[in-house]
Formats: sequence, structure tokens, C-alpha cells
Amino acid sequence: MKKNIHPQYFPKAKVTCSCGNVFAIGATKETLDIEVCSSCHPFYTGKEKIMDKVGRVQKFRSRLAKKK
Repeated sequence: MKKNIHPQYFPKAKVTCSCGNVFAIGATKETLDIEVCSSCHPFYTGKEKIMDKVGRVQKFRSRLAKKK
């Protein structure tokens, strides 16, 4: 490896998720703030969340019903 061209590596970087989960990983930043982790992601938890903003799901379903 060439010297003085690689970023500093933090072997115990602190990762904080919006759900409150905190864990350590190796990274080039000392702290990381994330929105979704394996503790709160629907794929890993098995709990599906439908995030409906301003009736978008209903609008989609009504358009789909009109086509049929």
C-alpha cells in the first residue's frame, strides 16, 4: 500500500440508528448516523410497515381498480 493516500481507519466506529440501536463497526468515519438498521428494517424483523403519506396507497389502488 502507498503511504499517506489512505483515509484514517477507525476499527471501533460508533453507529447510531434512528431506532436507538447502537453498535460498533470498522469505518473511515469515527461516528455514523443511520436511519435503518437490521434491528428495525422490515426485511429482518418480519414486520411490514406501510407508510401512507397523504393517501398515496389509496390513490394507487383506485387507479389500479379503474384499469381493471
